[in-house]
Amino acid sequence: MADETYPQDLKYFREHDWVRVEGEEAVFGITWFAQNALGEIVYAELPAVGDTVTAGATYGELESVKAVSEIYAPLSGEVISVNAKLEDEPQLVNEDCYGEGWLIRVRMSAPDELAGLMDAEAYKAFLEQA
Repeated sequence: MADETYPQDLKYFREHDWVRVEGEEAVFGITWFAQNALGEIVYAELPAVGDTVTAGATYGELESVKAVSEIYAPLSGEVISVNAKLEDEPQLVNEDCYGEGWLIRVRMSAPDELAGLMDAEAYKAFLEQA
């Protein structure tokens, strides 16, 4: 597993998801805290390309040796890409949660929802309060 980190260029959601904004698109993944709490991830159930996700609603599940956890969308949009590597290598979420272990890419339908997400410092403070 990677060392604990929370990149400054990402936005964070209270359900321990991160967002990397790239123009009108956003890449979703789970944070170091989330993958560490889950333990070794053995299966990822993700939406299909063309599905829509809604901010605050579940869009998939990650199964670890400990438990099955739902994944929540930090923003709303249409799924335009799914990380196919996770089908055969779900452990990428543990090994590189901010890189190769990304989950889905969406075309944002409500970019104003970004205002409700935390920056890295706010997310770290959120973790300390939990």
